[in-house]
Parts: sequence; structure tokens; C-alpha cells
Amino acid sequence: MIVRPPWVRNFQRPFEFWPEIGQYVSVAYRIVFTENAIDDYEELDARWRATIQEAISIHLTHEPRKESKSRIKQLKDIRHPEYRLRVDEMRVFYDVNDSDVVIVAIMTKEKTNQWLEEHGEK
Repeated sequence: MIVRPPWVRNFQRPFEFWPEIGQYVSVAYRIVFTENAIDDYEELDARWRATIQEAISIHLTHEPRKESKSRIKQLKDIRHPEYRLRVDEMRVFYDVNDSDVVIVAIMTKEKTNQWLEEHGEK
């Protein structure tokens, strides 16, 4: 099975990727992007794509539910999306299902409240 990383432009929708793993390292969670998240990702400039990619690989492949003071938050009073990953000025919204982390949306902090009002499920 060939799995393409999100920064490769020729892919079928929706797609999934496994972060690069070492010979003796296993990944607990698979990262899956929704079509909306793919569109959001493609709209970012190269610097933000690289930053988001790195943050997802570091924070969401092993302990996506582990909350921190500022990086990962479980959203209160919202069932979908369940979590928010803060990456500088950007926000990555995602759900965790069994062994998958489903990236729902990627946006700037300024768009967050409006997006959650329109798309968040309570």
C-alpha cells in the first residue's frame, strides 16, 4: 500500500499518511485528512505547510488526547471536532477515532470562533 504524505500534491481524496517511522519505532495513530482539511492545507504557503506538518507529526501521532496548557485542548461543549492543536497563529481541529486522528480543519486563530459556530457540533 502506497501512502502519500499531505505535502505531495498528486493524491486521491481523502487520503491518509503515516509519518516517517524508524526501523524500530511504531506509530500509535494514523493521520487522516478530510477534504476540507486538504483544501485548507493546500491554501497555506510553504512555510506554514512545513510548520503544520511538523506539529502534526510531533504532537498527534502518539498522544493526540494529551492536553497541555497551550498546545492541545479538548474543546468544551463541542462534540465535533473534539480537539484543537495550536501551532503559532494557526489552529488544527481534529477528532480521535480508535487509531485514527482525523484532521477536520486548519485555519488562523481569527477564523476559529466563526468556524466553530458554523461547523462545530454541540
